[in-house]
Amino acid sequence: MQLTHIRKITATLELLSGLHIGGGNTEMHIGGTDNPVIKNPVTNQPYIPGSSLKGKMRSLLEWRAGVVGLTKGKPLGFQHIRQLEGAQQDQGKALLKLFGGAPEGDPDEALLKEIGPTRLAFWDCNLDPAWVAEMDARSLLLTEQKTENQIDRIAGVAEHPRNTERVPAGARFEFQLTLKVHGDEDLLEDLLVGFKLLELTGLGGSGSRGYGKLRFTGLALQGKDLQTRLDQLSLD
Repeated sequence: MQLTHIRKITATLELLSGLHIGGGNTEMHIGGTDNPVIKNPVTNQPYIPGSSLKGKMRSLLEWRAGVVGLTKGKPLGFQHIRQLEGAQQDQGKALLKLFGGAPEGDPDEALLKEIGPTRLAFWDCNLDPAWVAEMDARSLLLTEQKTENQIDRIAGVAEHPRNTERVPAGARFEFQLTLKVHGDEDLLEDLLVGFKLLELTGLGGSGSRGYGKLRFTGLALQGKDLQTRLDQLSLD
């Protein structure tokens, strides 16, 4: 196995609805929100962690491959591959190549050699400076506060209001990842399916309530158009 290329994939990730990825703040400030988004501690600007993108994309691809029942909800690992057959096993191997996995128990040395190292490296997505400048020019904040309530079905009144911070629809983030290529393998199609699934299902919390819908624009591989291929991809 030989590393032949490291491909850089870039895009703009645009929010079509408000996004909430929690920041884990345990303090409640007067006049503040009880559910803040994650922010860069230096710039205080919201960002999308690479781990969030990787985790969501991997989960979606595992559901599509039909292996979640086999793994009992855990990430697909080397120990599961031998229980798969045919095309499903090929899909499982592709997922391990892309996202990696820790061998457990008595590892299959031949499988370890075939899979090799993790191919994908996800980077944190910072806000597009041009979008930040637009918000600043219009004296607008980079996040919004959304109040949600529980409705008493009998009384018909709202109860237990909760403030949630979101990055608003229209925000743009700088997206990039790197794809390592070994030999003449081609895992790009699997990766594009992951992008399409993200567009269809969204990112972050409260997706069932309309949060986190997004789209990729200007997707490129080493500066060459990849957006057209993504737009034409059908999952039927």
